[in-house]
Formats: sequence, C-alpha cells, structure tokens
Amino acid sequence: MREFFQVADVEEARAQALGFASVGSGRVPLEGALGRVLAADVVAAADLPGFSRSTMDGFAVRASSTFGASDGAPALLAVVGSVEMGRSAEVVVGPGEAAGIPTGGMLPKGADAVVMVEHTEPVDESTVEVMRSVAPGANVIGAADDARAGDTALERGTRLRPPEVGLLAALGVTEVEVFDRPRVAILSTGDEVVPAEETPGPGRVRDVNRHSLGAFVESCGGVALPRGIVPDEFDALLEACRAACDLADVVLISGGSSVGARDLTIEVLEALPESRVLLHGVAMRPGKPTILADVAGRPVWGLPGHVASAMVVFSVLVRPQIEHLGGATRRRSVLVPATLTRNLASAHGRREFVRVRLRERDGTLRAEPVPGRSGLVRTMVGADGLIEIGRDVEGLFEGSVVRVELF
Repeated sequence: MREFFQVADVEEARAQALGFASVGSGRVPLEGALGRVLAADVVAAADLPGFSRSTMDGFAVRASSTFGASDGAPALLAVVGSVEMGRSAEVVVGPGEAAGIPTGGMLPKGADAVVMVEHTEPVDESTVEVMRSVAPGANVIGAADDARAGDTALERGTRLRPPEVGLLAALGVTEVEVFDRPRVAILSTGDEVVPAEETPGPGRVRDVNRHSLGAFVESCGGVALPRGIVPDEFDALLEACRAACDLADVVLISGGSSVGARDLTIEVLEALPESRVLLHGVAMRPGKPTILADVAGRPVWGLPGHVASAMVVFSVLVRPQIEHLGGATRRRSVLVPATLTRNLASAHGRREFVRVRLRERDGTLRAEPVPGRSGLVRTMVGADGLIEIGRDVEGLFEGSVVRVELF
C-alpha cells in the first residue's frame, strides 16, 4: 500500500497551483467579451467624456451667482438662452446669468454648475428665481472624469463585467485582446461509476463529478471537456491521461487519489512523460488525498472521488488556478461575515473547510454548519459557502464571527 508523500499545507498547495503559466490570448469582438480577461491594458485614445455635461434638467449657472440663495431670498438670474441636446453649446453664461439645459446637455462656456429645475421658479421669459445655492461642479460630469486621453482605462488581468464592457464601448473600443479560456479535461475513474443517464445496478453510482466539476469549471471562466469514465486499469487510465494532456490546459481526475491497492492515479502520473508530482496529500479536510502533478508544464489534479470532497477541493485549490491560468489578477471570491450558530471542533494540524448555509435572524447574518459526510451531494446543495478553520485552531465557538466564502 502506497503512503502519502509529506502532506503539504493548503498555502503551499495554493502556491504550487499558481506556479503555472497563463494560457494564450486572442482578439474578440466586444459582443463576445463579457466574462473574459483582458490580456493587454486598454489605453484611452481621447478624453471620456469629451465635454462637460449636465446630469439634471435645469439651468447652467456660475455657482457664485447662487451663493446665499434660499426659498425666502431667491437669486434672480437672467436667462440668456438654452442648450440643445446633441449640439454644441453656443450660449455663454456670465455672472448673474443662467441658460436652460437638459440632462446630458453640453455645459456652456462660463458655467460651472447646474441648478435642478425643481429648485427654480420662472419669473418671466428672461428671468428665473433660484431657491438653492450650488457649489462648483454640482450636477455636472466633467470632461475626462471617466478617462483622460493616454491614461490606462482598464488594466491587463481585469475580468470584463457589464460595467467594463460599457466603458469599452464608451471609449470606442469594439475589439479587445483577451486571454483564452483554459480548457479543462475531466476524467472520472472507477469500475463502479456509470453515466448519469444510466440506472446504476448494485454497488454502482452515477457519474456526478463529471457534471458538477464541469459546471464549476464553466463558472470560473474555463471550458469543460468531459472525457468520460475510465476503468480501474493502469493502461486505460494512462492512455486516457495522455489524450487529455494533449487536448487540455488542465486535467482533473476524480477518484483514485487516496491510498489503496486499486488507486492508480499516482502511478499513472509518475509514468507520464515529463511528469513531476508536486503534491500527494494536503493538510485539509475534506480533501487530504489530493494530488497535483506537472506534466510537461500542464497541471494535472487527482481529486477525491467523493462528490462533496471534490467540490470543496475545487473551490479551495483548483478554482484559483483556473482563474490564474485565464489571466485574472484578482480572485472572484466573495467573503461574507456571519455569526456561527454552534460550536465546531477541528483536529490540530490541518485546515478544515466546513459547509455552511446563511440565514438572517434578528438583523444578523448567521452561518449554520451543514452536517453530512463527504459523499453526500445534499451537503453542497444545502450550503451557500465554506468557512475555514485554521490548522493551528482546535475549533470555533458558537457566536464567533466567521468569513463565509460563497460558492
């Protein structure tokens, strides 16, 4: 029976996982850029916006002309014209003067603020009362407030959300250089595993990991490449791994990573050309038997076969790697503070990742541990995220404030 290598700490495992080079890049149209990661800085070719404009319907004024204005003592300003939407502002505003302006209209020369129409009252066609004072810049978007010509508007490594896509459109950028989506091959192993569409016989189980891991891969920006079920045979798994390595940027093998006579993953990885096993065992629960190998510069993971364990290991170790390979410079993890609802014991010397559900009670967000073994899918379905108990901590007390990393 093979023993684990020296078990690595989670931080060491994360460092090893992030030691691989990013994938390639290519140009895509703006319509296909959502969710992709910029592979080059985007530099503004011109000021954005190119002119100062109003954010309200009202009157463009010099702010100094309104100082001291109130309902009881309004400022009387002479109306010298108005700004037409979509056209250059021809009118000039001097001291004691105002010009009508629509939302989005170009701020005329001489004006430095806009008074909301709700805070004005017309006296006649050429005079308006202003009942509120405004400061310089009030209700105005200034030229170059979004971006200045020559400045970096978006940095390499930025994942493009709808706001970033909108900024690119505003800058006139219709095609961007983005990192390729990492291709992730998924192998399920085990004589007991059957496809999800089959009815399993005695001693058999459906292939859950192919679908759950594939969904995780897609959710973090990768492309899932399911490679089917491989029997517990050395030659079959070796050939399947070779083919997967030729096809993908990352390979996930679920099952066959623990210590046992029929656990072949570690032997197969050692037999692959240009292979180096980086990790065999991580001081975490669940997920201790996790394997990571470097096969010709390509990460190959041996994940636990238990579905919940495989999902936890993916969340803690594999997701950050896929995001890194895809060029992202910041993790997309969301941490939420919550109050623990019961005591949690933990073994010294390993990090424990506990599935929790979030519930709000009396205005406080509470983290309720989800009980159940690592082979039960429902423990993940019923959870909103994970909390981490440190390796040198023997547990957490009820009432402790914990950070929940959302799935």
